[in-house]
Amino acid sequence: MASTIKRPNPVAVGTIVWLGSEVMFFAGLFAIYFTLRSTSPEMWAENTELLNVPFATVNTIILVLSSVTCQMGVFAAERLQPYTLKKRGWLGWGMVEWFWLTFILGAIFVSGQVWEYAQLVAEGLPISANSYASAFYITTGFHALHVTGGLIAFLLVIGRAYAVKNFTHKEATSSIVVSYYWHFVDVVWIVLFLVIYFLK
Repeated sequence: MASTIKRPNPVAVGTIVWLGSEVMFFAGLFAIYFTLRSTSPEMWAENTELLNVPFATVNTIILVLSSVTCQMGVFAAERLQPYTLKKRGWLGWGMVEWFWLTFILGAIFVSGQVWEYAQLVAEGLPISANSYASAFYITTGFHALHVTGGLIAFLLVIGRAYAVKNFTHKEATSSIVVSYYWHFVDVVWIVLFLVIYFLK
């Protein structure tokens, strides 16, 4: 009997290729920061003093935790388990429950960024203040938009799980693809966080 050739999932491959282009996009944003630091060290030092590092650290931990809950949801999807198994508590959660928790954590992160923007504007650092402020808001703002896109994707995957009668590998693949994107957004933020808040 002829052996079957297992081909990679085209959706997953397409997502990985697309994320590669996103890496180049964020690399350009990082280049702005390193250029600013080398050409205007005084402005860099003055403006980084306004950043709330403890708050940003907590917000970062929340996003990292959301990546953990996202992966737990993927494990459940790979077991073809969309919903909670009875009498097993949170350890028996299905993909839907884990993804709802991920959505909540992601929404808290975005809300935290909005609050931080409001605080910086109140301290005299609006986007029009100088080139550092422009770089800060553009870089973190684009990341926040990517996080928001991920939240919408979670809602679509959760909605699809509710809509189908049988949760199959097709639905599981959708959740895995969304997790690729979410982990990417998480890793980008960790690098952004280190560059923005700790590179003095």
